[in-house]
Amino acid sequence: MALKFVLAGAAALALLAGGAHAQSIKDYPEVVDTSFVQPDGSKVLQIALLIPAERKQVWQRFTTTEGYRAWAVPVAKVDFRLGGLIEGSYDYHAKIGDPDNIQNKIIAYVPERVVSIQNVQAPHDLPGRKEFAEIVTTMQFDDAGAGATRVTLTAVGYKPGEPYDTLYKHFGWGNAYTLMKLKQSLVSGPIDWKAAEAREQAQAASAKVTGRE
Repeated sequence: MALKFVLAGAAALALLAGGAHAQSIKDYPEVVDTSFVQPDGSKVLQIALLIPAERKQVWQRFTTTEGYRAWAVPVAKVDFRLGGLIEGSYDYHAKIGDPDNIQNKIIAYVPERVVSIQNVQAPHDLPGRKEFAEIVTTMQFDDAGAGATRVTLTAVGYKPGEPYDTLYKHFGWGNAYTLMKLKQSLVSGPIDWKAAEAREQAQAASAKVTGRE
């Protein structure tokens, strides 16, 4: 269940799901980790990944419903405007507006350059759900030459202590996983969510038969 809280929120945006087993940003060597601790002890989560696609194309993956659904979640709706929501669910059968969907509010943006979001709704069983609403995540898109784009996710608001430490650790590897899924979608094409659901069902059935639930 934990992977479902990666964001979308974006990372917060992230809040990405699906089959990853990594527990550290270091499990993704392509992802550059420049996170740091501020003088007051609060942590800034900052990671980046080079994406082999034009900036406009990468921007559309975050800011349109079709683009977001291509890599992030099977159920999605993006209302891209100040105060608008990026809403999604990892539940293949969810509907927009469901109370357990992930909703991130767009609080600032510069077209094709920067977008900042803050979570306003998370699944009820997310540890630190209330505190997660304090985190603000900014995504920056920079031209990196040769038709590539560097995407940098920076999240602030992680105070010292729990549950912030657990959230920080979780979204560290979760956001790294999210960026890798974004890259994969631009290299290999949009995710086939029907096929992904079928694979998960087959894996669950196999685990049940072999007693590995």
